[in-house]
Parts: sequence; C-alpha cells; structure tokens
Amino acid sequence: MLATLGLVATVLVLLALRQNLLVILGVVTAYAYVVFGDGMLGNIVVDAWDAANREVLLSIPLYILAGNIMSRGAMAPRLIRLMRAVSAPVPGGLAIATVLSCAIFAAVSGSGTVTLLAVGSVMYPALLEAGYSRSFSLGALCAAGTLGIIVPPSIPLILYGVMTQTSVADLFLAGVGPALLLTALMITYAIVANRRFRAGAFNGAEVWRAFRQGVWALFMPLLILGGIYSGYFTATESAAVAVVYALFVETVIYREMGLRELYDVVGQTTKLLGSLFPVLMIALSLNVFLTYQQVPEMLVAAMSGRMDSPVAFLLGINLFLLVLGCVMDIGSAILILAPILQPLAAAQGIDPVHFGIIMVVNLEIGYLTPPLGLNLIVAMTAFRESFWTICRAVVPFLCLMLAGLVTVSLWPGLSLALLR
Repeated sequence: MLATLGLVATVLVLLALRQNLLVILGVVTAYAYVVFGDGMLGNIVVDAWDAANREVLLSIPLYILAGNIMSRGAMAPRLIRLMRAVSAPVPGGLAIATVLSCAIFAAVSGSGTVTLLAVGSVMYPALLEAGYSRSFSLGALCAAGTLGIIVPPSIPLILYGVMTQTSVADLFLAGVGPALLLTALMITYAIVANRRFRAGAFNGAEVWRAFRQGVWALFMPLLILGGIYSGYFTATESAAVAVVYALFVETVIYREMGLRELYDVVGQTTKLLGSLFPVLMIALSLNVFLTYQQVPEMLVAAMSGRMDSPVAFLLGINLFLLVLGCVMDIGSAILILAPILQPLAAAQGIDPVHFGIIMVVNLEIGYLTPPLGLNLIVAMTAFRESFWTICRAVVPFLCLMLAGLVTVSLWPGLSLALLR
C-alpha cells in the first residue's frame, strides 16, 4: 500500500513540475521495476527491445513521412478543386467541399493537424469570401480535420494495435464505417446550416479537369487499403508503398517538390519521430512489466463484479476517455491506457477491434475540447482567432461527434461489418 501511494505521489510531483511524458513514464517504469519487480533496471531496456521487435512498428515512420510529403506537395489544392467542382450543384456546396476535402485528404495524410492546416489554408479564406459565417468556417475545418485520426492509415490505430497486439489491418478496415458516419453527419449539418446559399450550375468540363488533376491523390487510399485486403502487401509494406507513391506523384507527375523541400520534409519527420519513439519504447517496456505482474488480470477480476453489463461499462469508459481527452494527447493516452483498458473490455465481451475504434473516436473528440484540444490551438495560430472564439465555433460539431460516438459504441456492426 505504501509503495502504491509512493508511486502516486511521485507522479503528482512530476505533474506539478510540468515534466513531459517521457520523464514521467521513465520514472514510473523505473519505480515499478525497482519497487514491485526484481530491482533490475537493465530489464527495462531488454523488455523494451523485445516488445519493440515488431515489423508493424516500421509503418509509423513511413506513414508519417508519406503524409508529410503529400501535405507539402500539390495534392491538397488539387483535391480541394475537385471537391468544389463536384459539390457546386448542391446548396451550401462550398461547405460540403470543405468537409469532403478534409475527409479525403485525411485519408491521404493520416493526420488531423496536417489536414487542418493543408485544407484550411485554402478553404478558410474562400469560405469567408463566399459569405459563410466565420463561426461555421472555423468549426467545420477544426472538426473535419480530426477525421484523419480515424481514417486509415491512422497512426493512433497503429499504436493501439501495437500496444494490444491487435491486427492493424483489421483496425484500418474497421475505421472505414465510423469515418463515413462522421463525414456524413458533418455534410448533413453543412447542408442544413447553409441551405440559404444557392446551388451553382454543374460544369462537367471543370469536373473532368479537376478529376484529371486530382485522381492521383484520390488513388492513394485505394492503393493502401486495396493492397492490404487483396493480399498483395501487409499493413507495414503498404507504408513503404505509400512513401514511394507519394514521392513519385509529387516529383515526377506534379513536379512541385524539389530536393530542398524533400530535405525539409525528411528533417521534420525525423524530429517528430525523435520525440515519439523514446516514449513508445518506454511504454512498451512498462506494458511488458504489467503483463508479467498480471496487472490486467487483477483489474479484470476487481472490475468484473462491479460492472452489470457491457453497456454500463461502455458508458463509464466513454465518460472517462472524454474527460481524459481534454487534458492528454491521443498518443499518450493510447500508450498508457490501451493495454489496461482492452482486457477490461474483453472481459465484458467487447471485440478488441471494436474497442480500439471506440477508444480512438473518444480521443478524437479531445482534439476539439479545451484546455488542450490540439486542433483548437493549431486553428488559433493558423487563422489568428481567439481561443474561445474557436471553442464556441466547434460546439455544434462536438454534438455531432458525440452522436457519432454513441452510434459507434452501441452498434458494433458499423466497425466490424467489413471484417465478416
């Protein structure tokens, strides 16, 4: 009991000193090995190496690099042009084009913040110039930008798969249904909220020109998912294919990325990985220790008598994750909590793939909730608006995403239908 209180006190002190996640995880892991384990700190490195010796981890740096290449290249403006041409005949067409552009570019880049910046830099001025309200424009871009977290290829889904030993390919396929649902909800709201904007004329020639320019970007998610589920390559190999394809499109077909830009992209990706992988290695080591000490099994035994049903469990977990998403980034939450929560979900009969989607959708909402909502902070800087102005703008979209979360939680078939 004293050892546990000491661990809690140590974490609280580190939080009060505003230490980063790497320091906190490192201290907690060392404390656990010394106090609760055999005292051999060298085992931290051994366990981390054994846990990290997985091929799927190679996909993380490759997907990040592919996303950065595409966000710095010509894919975003070409996708936006195509979406604007297609949605022009519908009332509120530019609002629909905004949501569609974010959804499709998210499937290309796999990143919410990259999507927000790439699409927002083009669409935000266009929306204001066309007469759309500032509030709707900000809310749509911030909310639709989060779709990159659930649309495959998704780094959070890969992290969940690594930490819980769940098939990443299955998680990718399971994310398609919820992503389509959230996109449909946002498009419906965009039409209803902007129905006063008259529909434009359909221009077949413009649609064809935009399609010819944007088809290479549209083919990207089809290449990744089609290759995985047709058996031509694994989820990890698809990441390498994504990098090669992105380089080919941007340097050979579009010819808008030179060696200087490529050098900057590789440097930016390397810096990001330098902050991600040390945390991931320590988290994997702690996961091995907790498994060896049978902590998940003890939690399952302790909680099994207190949960009346899977619905009650999902309600409690959803509320917990929604609150957690306000104060913790999605990567940290998955690294720390996924190995602990997934066995609890399995004990309630919840499929591990379904639970992974529930967890990621929950934490996706955290990108839009203060005080640490990442998309709120990025939008504040990118669009030069006050933080609270952006917070108010995302409220209608938060309601939509909460409705989507309830649907995803209570309807397993939405996530698992393509796996059957």
